[in-house]
Amino acid sequence: MGEEVAVRRRRQPEPTGQPRRIPQQKRGRERFEKILSVALALIEKNGSDALKMSEIVEKAELSFGALYQYFPDKSSIIRTLAERFNGQGRACVKAELATVTDAATLRQALCNIADQYYDFFRQEPVMRDIWVATQADRLLQEIDADDMEFHAQALFSVLAKLEPERRKAELLAIARLTMQLLAAAVRYAISLDDVDGRAAIALYQRMLPTAIARLS
Repeated sequence: MGEEVAVRRRRQPEPTGQPRRIPQQKRGRERFEKILSVALALIEKNGSDALKMSEIVEKAELSFGALYQYFPDKSSIIRTLAERFNGQGRACVKAELATVTDAATLRQALCNIADQYYDFFRQEPVMRDIWVATQADRLLQEIDADDMEFHAQALFSVLAKLEPERRKAELLAIARLTMQLLAAAVRYAISLDDVDGRAAIALYQRMLPTAIARLS
């Protein structure tokens, strides 16, 4: 009996926070997407903390073997969903920063990004839950860190063009802190009801300096 338990324990997949593999064939992709769709519905209903692999197996009508073929653990499913949502956020940031030509348009772009992120999380309560999960799970924290660095680098590129005479290290520090503060404002705002949340975003926008690149 002891040997049997030990074998079962060895067979359990190690927590990695990443999908085991991304299917290339149509049938595999359909199964992959079905797993994510079921997980999304379960998170929306019960929250990410309550997500269970056994429940996904039941709702998706799959075997544990089929599920573990793609996702070794719950974190890998949440990670995949988070990365997909982050892709939408990155597209938003890229589009807004592409409009920047001076200090005034930079400030407006950051205001627009705050508005769009706030609306995005209000419209996607599942993503709000997943965003919280990435902060609580050590394996998922790197997703948020990578995403934040992407935004910081994007802003840094803009600042470097607006202020070419400034030290690059200084501009990168400004870019990183600016994006961290924007994310913190959105996190706080979505923790409130919609009226207070929008008021918080508006307050954050009024607090943004006119010439961000001139911060020292």
